[in-house]
Amino acid sequence: MNEPGVIRKLDENVVNRIAAGEIVQRPANALKELIENSLDAHATNIIITVKAGGLKYLQIQDNGTGIRSDSLDIVCERFTTSKLREYEDLQAINTYGFRGEALASISHIAHLTILTKTQHDKCAYKASYENGKLKGPVKACAGNNGTQITVEDLFFNVIARKKALRSPNEEYTHIMEVVGGYAIHNSHVGFHLKKFGENTDIKTPIKSSVVENVRIIHGNSIARELLEIELTDPTLKLSLHGYVTNVNYSHKKGTMLLFINHRLVDSLSIRKAVDSVYATYLPKNAHSFVYLSLELDPRNVDVNVHPTKHEVQFLYEEQIIDRIKTVIENKLLSCNSSRVMYTQARLPGATMVEEIVKKTTDGAKVYAKDLVRVDSDTQKIDKFFRTVSKSETTIEQATDTHKETIKIDQDIQHTVLEGAGDDLNNSLFLEPSESKSKPEGNIKTAVVDSNITYIDPKESFKTRTFQYERVETKLTSVKQLRLDVENNCNMNLREILANLIFIACIDSQRSLVQHSTKLYLCDTTRLTEELFYETILYDFQNLGLIKLSDPLPLVELFVLGLSSQESQWDPELGDKRDMAKQMAELLVSKCSMLFEYFSLQINNQGELLALPLLLDGHTPFMGALPTYLVRLVTEVNWKSEKECFDTFSRQTAIFYSQPNPDTKEEALKSEMWKQEHIVFPAIRRNFLPPTSFTGNGAILQIASLCDLYKVFERC
Repeated sequence: MNEPGVIRKLDENVVNRIAAGEIVQRPANALKELIENSLDAHATNIIITVKAGGLKYLQIQDNGTGIRSDSLDIVCERFTTSKLREYEDLQAINTYGFRGEALASISHIAHLTILTKTQHDKCAYKASYENGKLKGPVKACAGNNGTQITVEDLFFNVIARKKALRSPNEEYTHIMEVVGGYAIHNSHVGFHLKKFGENTDIKTPIKSSVVENVRIIHGNSIARELLEIELTDPTLKLSLHGYVTNVNYSHKKGTMLLFINHRLVDSLSIRKAVDSVYATYLPKNAHSFVYLSLELDPRNVDVNVHPTKHEVQFLYEEQIIDRIKTVIENKLLSCNSSRVMYTQARLPGATMVEEIVKKTTDGAKVYAKDLVRVDSDTQKIDKFFRTVSKSETTIEQATDTHKETIKIDQDIQHTVLEGAGDDLNNSLFLEPSESKSKPEGNIKTAVVDSNITYIDPKESFKTRTFQYERVETKLTSVKQLRLDVENNCNMNLREILANLIFIACIDSQRSLVQHSTKLYLCDTTRLTEELFYETILYDFQNLGLIKLSDPLPLVELFVLGLSSQESQWDPELGDKRDMAKQMAELLVSKCSMLFEYFSLQINNQGELLALPLLLDGHTPFMGALPTYLVRLVTEVNWKSEKECFDTFSRQTAIFYSQPNPDTKEEALKSEMWKQEHIVFPAIRRNFLPPTSFTGNGAILQIASLCDLYKVFERC
């Protein structure tokens, strides 16, 4: 006969490990807890780095309030929290965390390290934890305000759980879903997500908007179909705000982001209710994109349902779901029109448009003033220009490989080489480099269709394929310059340029583009300068090379540059050649830094070997090279790191944006080809237009289809 087992109290480590398995079921659960801690700490920028789907390495860094140094000894013990004191506090909880189990659970199944600094501390403090306890003394070190938590070897002591998880790629997909959800809901916070040593997969700016973050994370195909919904019900103490896609969008795998009191949760009943509304409008097995943010009285919500806090229960569930269904259904009914696209009549010889006003399936009118040309097969404005015959001096464009060999026009070449000696002969024949282990290889430019999805510069590297491992810069000055660009971005101009349709070049410095029913005149030189400035910052340490076929002596180039400013030369400065030698010595002394950061290659003999490749298929006007080098010496602040990078990037952008002044028809035609096929596609993909563009004439609206119809109606 079997004897009953002896009941014993479990060892504390066993209890903690079992509890940890309930709270942290996969890397995405651990990250969700850490993100919520960062948001509770009022962080405005959160950077997440992942390796092997979060199993090998998971790091989150924020700029929040940090952790007090005297709390580091107990921060990873169970049931330690700064957000809850009594059980009754749960009835009015307004933070994500409240149990004090997240860090403790992670420390029992992984190696956890915390680096933190508060604004009042003189330095940061670093501590490592194992099984909820400190592994050693807390160490003082350098660090920024905020907290950095590193989780390594997740589930190293729970082998069964680790083996049960899916592939690292699938785990990373779950992580992207968590980060994407919180980035959309907390659009005022900047989120960065990337794999260790690879490109950034999600990067949203600070003080963004819900729609803009949906565009960045899920694409323009969803963002442009969003409908805003709002609801306030004092009786149910309910406030609802969200965005749902209209009936033009459907996908076999739908997306539903549900936040209740700002907590990302899942509710099967709400999901079914929303699907039942869309079932009337969408094809079978098709789903929508839905983002809902519900705010309820905290006393009506029980957040302590499941250890992962992924489920909640709330009072008046049936009535609330019914109100949600009603508000979505009313919004869809008000927009119940199938999208009908019309193309304008072709010229010449086209018959008159039969109907100025057409009707859609539900009887709503679509006026001719709202019709936009969407057929890429219609004739371009260039069709009406006369054809230019080929001349002997040409610029060969290899559009199939996105490479080009440029031969400088003979007149300009003689001007540049005048007085430079035999060493400069034929040295201005440029070709893309193939010898450097950095970004000089066959950089492929993404093909741009007529309905582009905007990709932010923070995501721009996804549109290109690199044959090398990117270098992620750790310089705070560069990161601050990037942040300045993002904070200074004008969202309205960004929308226009991200979805522009190129119309034509007026000349080498001005172009026409269309967005929706409006026509804009662009100062191409200004746009290109800002584009190249941002490219240098975001491709910092990863720029390609344009190798010179023969080295160019810096002294001779500086003499040419100084000679071009003869009228401004001060005789007290002495001999031009002596000044040129001093300038050359300055650049030679900086050659290692210039090559590593900017791919400007100079040897110890004072010879220029290569220029940076900023945009595949684009090379600068070489006639301006001597002046550019002079301005690097005179206009760049070499004493301050941030100012140095800023001014160097600006002067380089000015040099690369200068159009070829050659007025020959073939040269002008080549310049226009570059604008249409190289520069403006890059602007659509990567450009963040600064706020200053709204008042300096860089982009001017010159026509509106609606306004033109009003004029002609009065005639």
